[in-house]
Amino acid sequence: MPIGHEPKSNHLLAALPEAEWTRWCAQLEWIKMPLGEVLYESGTQQTHLYFPTTAIVSLLYVMESGASAEIAVVGNEGAVGISLFMGGESTPSRAVVQSAGQGFRLPASVIKDEFNRSAPVMHVLLRYTQALITQMSQTAVCNRHHTLDQQLCRWLLLSLDRLHANELVMTQELIANMLGVRREGVTGSALKLQTAGLIRYARGHITVLDREGLEKRTCECYAVVKKEYDRLLPDLQAT
Repeated sequence: MPIGHEPKSNHLLAALPEAEWTRWCAQLEWIKMPLGEVLYESGTQQTHLYFPTTAIVSLLYVMESGASAEIAVVGNEGAVGISLFMGGESTPSRAVVQSAGQGFRLPASVIKDEFNRSAPVMHVLLRYTQALITQMSQTAVCNRHHTLDQQLCRWLLLSLDRLHANELVMTQELIANMLGVRREGVTGSALKLQTAGLIRYARGHITVLDREGLEKRTCECYAVVKKEYDRLLPDLQAT
């Protein structure tokens, strides 16, 4: 079965005990997640919890002016729509597919029932939520204190961790919107990374040529986030 069509390609789904997995299987809906699709808007009531398998989703905060900045990225390690089981029903952020792919979704009523009835489900979702909060906090610190070059490296590495390949389909304009900076700044930073032989960028395709080099060039924020995910979700790491 292709990776995107296999529910257990998502680490949270793969971590479900057998009893929970049996109940969830009949409720899970496979979906395509095209580039730019909005899974939910700020302040709207959420109807599903999404589990990306090959897609990557950006959680964005959008200002009244229309300007936006990414506060977290979610891929095959997690889920989109945590306010459903946290009791909030909605969130001030927007969820947008930043890298096209596939995933699964579960109706809001089902995830609420499962969260309340199953201790294993509750524990794994809460640990994932703590890891996601760490990513959000570290992103805020990174955007305030580190250079755009470092931010771009962090963003590339976080995205790469959630893909099954070393290539992203992403325009510089979209990256600029994610990072909350001008497109010219992204162009300059991407050119530096390309000149250093770390990436190849052409026609919206970013290919990572030297991951180790990116890790050396980025700030501490990437390692902080990865360490926390590995600590909180040690059983969810895909092989």
